[in-house]
Amino acid sequence: MSYLKNKIINDPIYGFVHIPFESIWKIMEHPYFQRLRRISQLGLSSLVYPGANHNRFHHAIGSMHLMNKSIEILKSKNHNITEEEHEGSLIAILLHDIGHGPFSHALENSIVKNLSHEKISIMFMHKLNVEFNGKLSLAIDIFTRKYKKKFLHQLISSQLDVDRLDYLNRDSFYSGVNEGIINSNRIIEMLNIKENELVIDYKGIYSIEKFIIARKLMYWQVYLHKTVLSAEHTLMHILQRAKHLIGKNNTIYTTPSFKTFLYQKEEITESFFIANDLLEEFALIDDYDILVCMKNWTKENDKVLSILSKTIINRNLLKMIPIKEEEREKELKRIRKVAMHKFNVHEEDVKYLVFSITTKNETYNFNDEEIVFLKKNNNLVKLSDTKNEFSMNRKNAKIIKHYICYPKGCVI
Repeated sequence: MSYLKNKIINDPIYGFVHIPFESIWKIMEHPYFQRLRRISQLGLSSLVYPGANHNRFHHAIGSMHLMNKSIEILKSKNHNITEEEHEGSLIAILLHDIGHGPFSHALENSIVKNLSHEKISIMFMHKLNVEFNGKLSLAIDIFTRKYKKKFLHQLISSQLDVDRLDYLNRDSFYSGVNEGIINSNRIIEMLNIKENELVIDYKGIYSIEKFIIARKLMYWQVYLHKTVLSAEHTLMHILQRAKHLIGKNNTIYTTPSFKTFLYQKEEITESFFIANDLLEEFALIDDYDILVCMKNWTKENDKVLSILSKTIINRNLLKMIPIKEEEREKELKRIRKVAMHKFNVHEEDVKYLVFSITTKNETYNFNDEEIVFLKKNNNLVKLSDTKNEFSMNRKNAKIIKHYICYPKGCVI
């Protein structure tokens, strides 16, 4: 086992973050990981919250720090976690978001079809595992839930994981939305293991209540803020329009790195991605490729692509109105008719300018693996069964909203 001495990173949230293993430092220095410095954590949220310019690199380091603290706490409670498992868990959480594309989710919802960032993250892990002579094998098993100690995966991905503990405080800090602040130290101190599952000591119940409320508030105030949604869905439509134009044999500007994806005529599915070994090409694209493209597309001959690109570059964003689901299609047709006349575009083109958005925020999933508390009598109780201490309305746990996006001046 190879340890590091005095390797630290100064983080604005936690202060000094120590890097405990040499393997962690070497992975952090790899170009695949350094690319995360150029992938924004919150997409285009900085158009609403100017301070929200932090990136996936920040978040990965913070999550690794919280994972390290969590494992130390569990060890202090006499749970057996070997040094190999400790190291593997830190590698797994460090790389959990390495598969994100430009602006985090824009690419996987427009250019690359049905291929999530989680799947691409696993591809990166396997690639790195070859380079590091099998050093990531245990981390991959933990990440993909194949390892025998289930709680290690739950620390990475569950309804209460270190990923969420970091991004709530980090996103709150950079956006300036204080409602997202949680006491991650308290929650980590309450972590325990029972029957191979991650549980919370019962006395931490109110910290968990605050965690769930904070997550709900951050979703509605930041992640699903209607202006943020407008910008991010506009970006997806920009990429879809660019792809459409190229499919019609038009030539438009692109950076060399992005050309492989934009000019690919076949649909880029998971099987196509793997068969054509596009991982290396994917590792070369980041937010800057998309920004440079959009800056150039503001001057494109195609009116739709130009209009949409200008909305992002000049922050003249599309407006959004809430709409009832049963009224959505009728109102879409009406607004599109106005937009067709205003911008002199065809019916098939106006769909890029006027479109609907449906958002869903699930505060807590009562059907998935629930957060479980460990009582002093050693009994386990699910969060949904703690009605005397913690009241949560199942009807309000999942909220769905519908909107219509349109350029200014199209609603009469």
